[in-house]
Amino acid sequence: MRKVKIIGGAMTRFGRHLDRNLKSLVAEAVNGAMADAGLTQDRLEGVWVGNAAQGVLQGQESIRGQVVLRSMGIGGIPVINCENACASSATALNGAWAMVALGEMEVALAVGMEKMYFEDRTKVFPAFFGGMDVEILPQLMEAFAKREEEVKKEQEARGEAPRQKSGQRTVFMDVYAIMAQNHMKLHGTTQRQLAVISSKNHYHSSMNPLAQYQNAMSVEEVLAAPEVAWPLTRPMCSPIGDGAAAVVICSEEFARRIGAGHAVEIAATCLASGEDPEHEQTESTLAKLAKRAYEKAGLGPEDVNVAEVHDATAVGELKSVEELGFCPIGQGGPYAEAGHTTLGGRIPVNVSGGLESQGHPVGATGVRQIVELYWHLAGGGRAGKRQVEGARVGLAQNAGGTVGASEAALSVTILKK
Repeated sequence: MRKVKIIGGAMTRFGRHLDRNLKSLVAEAVNGAMADAGLTQDRLEGVWVGNAAQGVLQGQESIRGQVVLRSMGIGGIPVINCENACASSATALNGAWAMVALGEMEVALAVGMEKMYFEDRTKVFPAFFGGMDVEILPQLMEAFAKREEEVKKEQEARGEAPRQKSGQRTVFMDVYAIMAQNHMKLHGTTQRQLAVISSKNHYHSSMNPLAQYQNAMSVEEVLAAPEVAWPLTRPMCSPIGDGAAAVVICSEEFARRIGAGHAVEIAATCLASGEDPEHEQTESTLAKLAKRAYEKAGLGPEDVNVAEVHDATAVGELKSVEELGFCPIGQGGPYAEAGHTTLGGRIPVNVSGGLESQGHPVGATGVRQIVELYWHLAGGGRAGKRQVEGARVGLAQNAGGTVGASEAALSVTILKK
């Protein structure tokens, strides 16, 4: 297998783009990535496009990538559409990498895209329901409602006043709330520690002009915000939105031939699907996947300088930091409180602001994470004020959907300068 390099990356601002369609968002990201690489479209030999929900949201099925790329003059080459929940574009990158690594192509493009924000917000909920086992969805919804009632009674027994509730929420917020409750019972994690993670990510996003939210928030402000599903408050949860991201990848030989001095190596890109654990102490699928990625890259968690992880909620980041080996299992809360995951800390995590603050247009997130890491490793001012000084190794972890008690799709990618 040949070494594969990233030589260009770009993304749109993530957020509410009611006045733009998916074609214009993708064109912005792709043109930016090609300009960063110093290449024209005719050098591309294949494009992999990750998108999770445009079929449900807008009725565009089957040829989503071809539709958006043809509108900007890209045709005649293979366009492969990848749908894999929140890991759709991480899966797209994996496919593009494989073809270049095998020698079938010299230059390829990986794109992540999603348009989720509409004036009628009820349109988006079926897309999230589809990320679960729909045959048992009624039983799941009943279980979530029962658990919420139990939590309410527990709070009343402690003499806690009812909290203001945030508005509509996706079903995944209930999944993450139960995950948080279990972690709190098992390891003593506190709601304040989750707020520390959220506050940290909002601080990071205040330095990111492409983030959906760019306002810093104190721990107290996070705790005082409307509750989504206890213990999660609104700032602890990722918003829906619109956005696109793209990376240009090529063989090491091609990068050398064109003199790409800012090239960054894809040292490992590994995929997995979730599995039912035998018992609570079973090593998680993510932990096993991370070990495989570290082995392929010839690195360990201690070598990582910057990470982008799947913080659809603050507890998602907490568990990922543990399972990726950055800290012991059960210590994610104290690790965040100690400042180890903040810019300037031991392993800065989600310096972009993460999904909580950068935003989470589902299919765009995987490649967005890669672009962020590429900017930090390539340097040249690409990451702006949030640059992690001296970064040479970056890790991206992406997850999506749920089946049973675990994620449906998982990805770990390691980049190396």
